[in-house]
Amino acid sequence: MFNACDKDDNATYEKTRLFRPVLNEPLFAEGNTIIVNMGKLKGAVGYTIEVSRDTFNTIEYTIVTDTNYVEINENTVGEELFWNTRYQVRATAHEANAEFDSRISDLGGVRTQTFPSILFSPKSYDVIDVAARVTWEPAGQVVTGMKVFASTDLRLTTPLFPETPVTPEEFAAGEAFVYGLQPETAYQIAIYSGTELRGWVNYTTKVADIDPSGPGVIDIRADESASAVSNAVSAAPNASIILVKRGVVYDLPSSALDKSITIRAAYGFGEKRAELHTTGNWNIANGATIDHIRFIDLEIKGEDNNGDYVFNPSSGNTNVNEVLFDNCEIGTLRGVMRLRGDNAIINTFEIRNSLVFDIGGYGIFTCDTDPNTPTTARVNNFKFVNSTFNKITIGIQSRTPSLSVVIESCTIANINTIFRYRGGDGNNDVANGIEIKNTIFGHKWDPTGTKTGADLAVVGTESGGLGGTNFTVQNTYTTTDFLFVAGKEIAAIPIGNAGTSQSGLWADPENNNFNIVSSSFVARSTSGDPRWRVKL
Repeated sequence: MFNACDKDDNATYEKTRLFRPVLNEPLFAEGNTIIVNMGKLKGAVGYTIEVSRDTFNTIEYTIVTDTNYVEINENTVGEELFWNTRYQVRATAHEANAEFDSRISDLGGVRTQTFPSILFSPKSYDVIDVAARVTWEPAGQVVTGMKVFASTDLRLTTPLFPETPVTPEEFAAGEAFVYGLQPETAYQIAIYSGTELRGWVNYTTKVADIDPSGPGVIDIRADESASAVSNAVSAAPNASIILVKRGVVYDLPSSALDKSITIRAAYGFGEKRAELHTTGNWNIANGATIDHIRFIDLEIKGEDNNGDYVFNPSSGNTNVNEVLFDNCEIGTLRGVMRLRGDNAIINTFEIRNSLVFDIGGYGIFTCDTDPNTPTTARVNNFKFVNSTFNKITIGIQSRTPSLSVVIESCTIANINTIFRYRGGDGNNDVANGIEIKNTIFGHKWDPTGTKTGADLAVVGTESGGLGGTNFTVQNTYTTTDFLFVAGKEIAAIPIGNAGTSQSGLWADPENNNFNIVSSSFVARSTSGDPRWRVKL
């Protein structure tokens, strides 16, 4: 019975392919040189390395080598690699007999480093529709000029315009401007000291700014008085656009609104938006039918989070098709909007590309009715897109049902309650479901910074609320210190799958800095508010 275990010294085995190449260390870049350090395969007489910038839809370079360590640069491929560019690398090991070559091994991707430069990366407020502000650290040789290149001219060979001179005074100030650009266009702007390239940065201009003299536009930029917006809204025809000046603080109107209106900042350079400041709230006129109320590129701030709102109408028989906040910073409010009154209806309430923070007990939105005498005040559709919400007491609370809720590509931290649908049977569901996609949640708001464990638990939904609502959750993550209050979970939201805590994931949540700093977070380039994601 032991013969079956005897070693057969005369056995022969069929020859097989070489193993796929593997890395001794992850791909990395030194400047614009990519280092490929593979394990040396026994039996391999050489390797073929292929390099791509579009995941091998096309192959940029093919390198045949007899070594397992290769530096990819102008010496090996005949030209410099692009700076600050992501490349993909794959390799094949060769045997003396090509029949036994390995299969292709995907070695991953790597980004070359940024060109060493005195230039600062542009902020959103450094570009408008037809111009860009270029900033730098005034060090080394004097910058003498700027050139503009197409986004596709990666080797900066053909300027689109004559060089823009930089004066000694501009160099010392670390700031100069390029004009004559086209809206919604990507450019590269480079600076030079004489003929020496000192660096370049990418800009994408904004959509064309509104024509101040266009139909329906009321330009109040010459009036910096606190009452200027209120006065303009009162006098404006229906569907007017109020154009305000960046950097100016205006009072939020308070007289009841009975018309469609857009308040937006004109384009301009500088970090400070125009601000609408309130110590109370705006109202909507009884019986008003309004197509839209839009706030664009504004700061909207309250005095404190105990009594101030953007809107807090108690009027009835109102119908508003759309309330929109786009590219806004909204904070220090008891609630962003509170809707009361019989038969008060908003079809769509949307926040996009915005930062919302320090919101008290009436949350982002409240449909607030007396539970003993319920009304029909309701919001049909909620949309929260490409936005950040921080230090939020309540997300949505309502005693009436909704049709849909969409949360997509958002960063949500320090939130106590996400949903509070509490109208009882027939009034506490979202008919077409709740979608949460590409979003990250952090733990409960802890102003003391001392809580741990269950004290950081979040209410997912009010007990009994949303029991008949379908949740669709995709590519959504929670930090390891996130958990739900027992019995108030949203089962579709995973717990702790971000793999790190709130403080380990984001740079500085306390101060609204949600840049993702965790290198191990798997969705660092695909989830959360896109402004904070890691750019591959």
